[in-house]
Amino acid sequence: MHTRGGLMAGNAVFGLALGFSLSNIGFGDYAELNHMFTFQDMRMFYTFVGAVVVASAGTAVLLRRRPAGMRIHAGVVPGAMLFGIGWAISGGCPGIPIVQVATGYLPAVVTLTGVAAGMRIYRWANGRYLRLDQGSCGL
Repeated sequence: MHTRGGLMAGNAVFGLALGFSLSNIGFGDYAELNHMFTFQDMRMFYTFVGAVVVASAGTAVLLRRRPAGMRIHAGVVPGAMLFGIGWAISGGCPGIPIVQVATGYLPAVVTLTGVAAGMRIYRWANGRYLRLDQGSCGL
């Protein structure tokens, strides 16, 4: 069994390695991401597609034993659409702006502020109007 400190240290090492990799690949560069979303440079697009394929294969292996009747959560499709729109506008998904700030791209602070505001708005809207079951994904 892992200790809390050991788990936090492992997460920190993984986070640093991921941030280093993302930065070196170019995922922390707004111009590179803009070229990907406007199909001006397919290198980033193919890198992203490759990551999705690897993640999908890993998820498929992990979900082989999923419970019968397991359905997609009602918030997945609209959430994915908002995620993609925000990524295309800001040049970063929730992890990338942290890499951007670390590399000196301070406008990414606006993206991080938007992520925090979006989480608060979702919490409010879900409690008042949507009432989606958050399951293990509760904020």
